[in-house]
Amino acid sequence: MKNPLISIIVPCYNQGKFLSECLQSVLEQTYQFWECIIVNDGSIDDTEDIAQKWILKDSRFRYISKQNAGLSAARNSGIDLALGKWILPLDADDKIGNQYLELAEKEFDKGYSIIYCNAEFFGIKTGHWDIAEFSLHNLSFNNVIFCSAFFQKSQWVDVQGYDTDLIYGLEDWEFWISLLKNGGNVLKLDYYGFFYRIKESSMLADLSDDRLRKMKTLIFKKHVDFFLDHQGSYHENLYLLKKLSPESEFLRKLYQSRLFRLMLKLKFFQ
Repeated sequence: MKNPLISIIVPCYNQGKFLSECLQSVLEQTYQFWECIIVNDGSIDDTEDIAQKWILKDSRFRYISKQNAGLSAARNSGIDLALGKWILPLDADDKIGNQYLELAEKEFDKGYSIIYCNAEFFGIKTGHWDIAEFSLHNLSFNNVIFCSAFFQKSQWVDVQGYDTDLIYGLEDWEFWISLLKNGGNVLKLDYYGFFYRIKESSMLADLSDDRLRKMKTLIFKKHVDFFLDHQGSYHENLYLLKKLSPESEFLRKLYQSRLFRLMLKLKFFQ
């Protein structure tokens, strides 16, 4: 059986100083059947110069440049051009262990929707990244799968890609919910293969409470059935509604709805 091609998608917005370290971790993979698409999302630093050097170094690196439109749009642009059946997103300031592709590829034909691994921090903070174990219940509260997990391009097509309305973050969380809410199996490899850089500033750390609530509200409105199905109790659902966006008109009306309360009681107390 021919080894499947894996498409690694590296969006980059003004992260040129980290890009070579990221791409070096791709080049050092023990599994050789990959392509790496670097997506310059309107950077004004030296991202393009660095990317051009890498595509000359190895023909498996590809490069596209686009106007800045956010992380979701950048990933979607790269995946749209991907030739591989399996996709691995990798942010330009992170890196992967050299056996990550090899170990994941061994599991590709076993019916998994998502394959990921253990993770570590590096940069100004180091150590294991202790993420809650995957379950749909846990996923309904927080994102428990980091961005650099394997999935099939056909799945991305089915859910219409990453949601470009989530311009301030949480696009990974919404994407995993979209992939898994109607079924699917997830595998976590017993391998530390993803390294998440901790910097003085990051997109998620810089997210204001107001913007965070807006992103969570968008996700809840899009996947309300998922949250109702996988929250553990009536009280947890009420807590979730209040936590997501207490000032949201949509959630306030939903919370006050007699039909909504009846739905919850029928769902969780029969």
